Amino acid sequence: MIGYFSYLLFGFIAILLLSAIRVLREYERGVVFLLGRFWKVKGPGLIIVIPVIQTMERVDLRTIVMDVPSQDVISRDNVSVKVNAVIYFRVMDPEKAIIQVENFYEATSQLAQTTLRSVLGQHELDDMLAERDKLNADIQRILDQQTDAWGIKVANVEIKHVDIDESMIRAIAKQAEAERLRRAKVILAEGEEQAAEKLRQAATILATQRESLQLRYLQTLNEIGSDKNTTIVFPLPMDLIEPLLKKLK
Repeated sequence: MIGYFSYLLFGFIAILLLSAIRVLREYERGVVFLLGRFWKVKGPGLIIVIPVIQTMERVDLRTIVMDVPSQDVISRDNVSVKVNAVIYFRVMDPEKAIIQVENFYEATSQLAQTTLRSVLGQHELDDMLAERDKLNADIQRILDQQTDAWGIKVANVEIKHVDIDESMIRAIAKQAEAERLRRAKVILAEGEEQAAEKLRQAATILATQRESLQLRYLQTLNEIGSDKNTTIVFPLPMDLIEPLLKKLK
């Protein structure tokens, strides 16, 4: 009978010892509590946790990729859009991550959703489409400040999609088309202005040098004759006409 109880006692002690042994991976830390009070952070490797007296919470220190669900956002110019994003963060202080907040992953997710709506609601639709880098930096900075008390470091925030209503897409397409037409007209007007300036400079040169005007006549005749045109163009110099005009006057 005594041998039977000794076997039971030996088995019980062996179970306690086995349950006290914990193995933490390189990227894990264990937050150990002694009789409900924080004791220390252990790991990685082999650690001993005394059953009943001590408890342990595992914390993963790797970078966590969180997909923020699509959020309904009304921009500053009253355009309704759906925006989703992805957040990269990691636990820097396991003690704060376990003690200061109930569930750091869920808390970070909810904070990211509210911050996404708050920041994007202060900007117009054009800013959401054209200045994503700036918006990403603003959201990352706000989240990092808020989660610092939880021992969490937000490394990066990326806005993935900005879904716009079909009617708004057509309006944006019309706006883009009008902008392209405006640019085309401006470019055409600038070309006409430059051409007029060059013609003015050419006219000034031809007026000061009569020989260059004659050469220009010959070049024009050469260009007309190269097309096998039957029309004969004969340039009449103004030097011959001016004396006749003076006599008529």
